[in-house]
Amino acid sequence: MKKKALSVLLSAAMTMSILAGCGGAADAPANGGTEETAEEVAEAAEEAVEEATDETEQAEEEIPTSTFGDASGTHLEMWTFVELHGQHYGKMAEIWNEQNPDEKIEITCTTYPYADMHTKLLTSLEAGTGAPDICDVEVGQYPNVVAGLDQWLVPLDDYAKNYMATMVPARMQTYQGEDGHYYGAPYHVGATAMFYNAAAMSEAMGISQDDVIAKIDAVKTWDDYTALGKEYLEALGEEGKCFTSVDTGGVDWLWIAMAEYGDDWTGGFDSKANVKLDSVKNMLSMQQQWLKDGFAMISPDGHVDLEAGFQNIMDKNIVSFPKALWYMSRFTNYMPEEKGKWYIAKCPVFEEGQKCSVGIGGTGTVVTQQSSNVDLAARFLCWAKMSDEGEQNIWDTLGFDVCNTAMWTKDSFAHDDNNQFNQFFINYPYDVLNEIGMDNIGKISVVKISPTINEYACTTTLNQVLEDPDYSIDDALQEFQDAVDMEQ
Repeated sequence: MKKKALSVLLSAAMTMSILAGCGGAADAPANGGTEETAEEVAEAAEEAVEEATDETEQAEEEIPTSTFGDASGTHLEMWTFVELHGQHYGKMAEIWNEQNPDEKIEITCTTYPYADMHTKLLTSLEAGTGAPDICDVEVGQYPNVVAGLDQWLVPLDDYAKNYMATMVPARMQTYQGEDGHYYGAPYHVGATAMFYNAAAMSEAMGISQDDVIAKIDAVKTWDDYTALGKEYLEALGEEGKCFTSVDTGGVDWLWIAMAEYGDDWTGGFDSKANVKLDSVKNMLSMQQQWLKDGFAMISPDGHVDLEAGFQNIMDKNIVSFPKALWYMSRFTNYMPEEKGKWYIAKCPVFEEGQKCSVGIGGTGTVVTQQSSNVDLAARFLCWAKMSDEGEQNIWDTLGFDVCNTAMWTKDSFAHDDNNQFNQFFINYPYDVLNEIGMDNIGKISVVKISPTINEYACTTTLNQVLEDPDYSIDDALQEFQDAVDMEQ
């Protein structure tokens, strides 16, 4: 909007300059047309400038900004791209001030659009001025920000050390820099699990929900999963219905496969990316066969985390899929009628004994070196995201699977029946997390090459091999590797 206002201002100025430079009214013909046009243009220009200014002011007013805490305390600026995240810090500021009356804070949380915030942050970091004290950074954008770790960001190791014994290592490592220091504090584990519509399966298979759950719990491998799905589809006998869907617009399934085999196609900080992995090939081969057999469909709009995906689930076109546990909030927000129908379980593995989960997605919150209150900002941030109080609010407000594993076994937390997410699902989500265990949650690195890999997978490779189940996976992965090599 500011660019539009500037454009209008420049256009108006140029118009008036041209009129004056061409002689204006003094050289006008006898009918007075030029003089009248000049006046009209001037008025129109003035109105346009006023309109653009109003629009700019309105746009600035529409950016959600909230200030929390004590006005007499130390002021901190916080940027995010999710308004609910800002509200989390607001709540935590209130608790902080109660617990630290001699070190009170006031925090202003500003919510920008996703792209605007990350661009604004990176620009201010590069310029060395204008950055906030604290800022959310989406995991896909993290490589851009952590690239300047030695000049831009504050290492959080010392501030997080009191919480590290109970924090999930794989999630903390996601926000490490190549120097090994932690520069981001996570909101959640993002542990991947399987969601099953046990109610729909019970109805189709003619058995009790408890019997369905027993069958689900007996699934250990992808072969077991396929056998259960076929049993369900045979009992259902309905054309167009599938057991699951596969994604052309997301790489979650491939991340699961890599975690199970201990692979990482990014190569991390020390090696070159390699997408020609057996883990990736095995998953794609299995999915191609599922599509041929009518066991799976391609997710509408590419993945389940879009409106068409929600509708597909509610229409019972699929009754199971893997997703990070933060997807629980999608149910409560967009599919409330599904309450009481869904059961959460561990993901199957290709071979028993493999890791059965992987941390997907996430936002790491950083402290910038431009902060004039680095120590306070870093202590507050790590407390707000890693302490018992912080994790309680993250679970209650955001519905994230928290990284502090000490909370997983705390009955008043994990089994709180007043919690909306505990109420929504058949079983307690943290019982599943405990069954998985933090040592079975794998990690795929997020480094400089990550955006290239993810983009090519979603725009080309997944479409090649899933839209055409006869497409050679070897050829597709070789093309994929060639594309990645050009960027390395």
